[in-house]
Amino acid sequence: MIPLLNGMLTGLFLQLALGPVFFYILGITVESIYINSLSGILAVTLADYIYIVLSLIGIGRLLQEDKIKKIFGIISSIILILFGVMILYKGLVFINDPGQAGGAAWTPFRSFTSCFVLTLSSPLTIVFWSSVFSAKAIEKNYKKKQLVIFGIGTGLSTFLFLSFSMMILSLLKSNIPDLMVQVLNCIVGFVLIYYGITRTVKTIKNR
Repeated sequence: MIPLLNGMLTGLFLQLALGPVFFYILGITVESIYINSLSGILAVTLADYIYIVLSLIGIGRLLQEDKIKKIFGIISSIILILFGVMILYKGLVFINDPGQAGGAAWTPFRSFTSCFVLTLSSPLTIVFWSSVFSAKAIEKNYKKKQLVIFGIGTGLSTFLFLSFSMMILSLLKSNIPDLMVQVLNCIVGFVLIYYGITRTVKTIKNR
């Protein structure tokens, strides 16, 4: 139980560093119903567990080469920018003409697939998890079985943090006007584009 709790606490602490996936799900939450957000959160959790498993079996070592890091860094940045542009466009279309939907409505399937793709778009996450597990193996003297339990806890924290925070937002958003919802969408779009551009710059500089 102790490795599981340590994993959950570590994961919850890491969640405080809000990333592009959080803001993407935030956009889904303010624009649609909670079931769509929950579907996206399940996709993110699944993708995280895939990367956690790959980290535990040592795939992360293969991605530590500079050339591979650069390729995956640029690909993930482009995907982030594309997602950001789509959300920003949808928000701007609605603000300019409220009669326009600005794009396809969210569904559980669309939320799941888009969040899954967005989360998987950064394979270098494997390197991050590999570093976390290596540090914990040294710090706590965890064996392989304990690291697996620790990994289960870290992945579970993703689901708990996102589902709880989005549920609160979903309950509070009834008083938010449609225009404000689309303004928030624009902000989310800008944030994703910002993450994509900064990640591209970092990838190019780290040659």
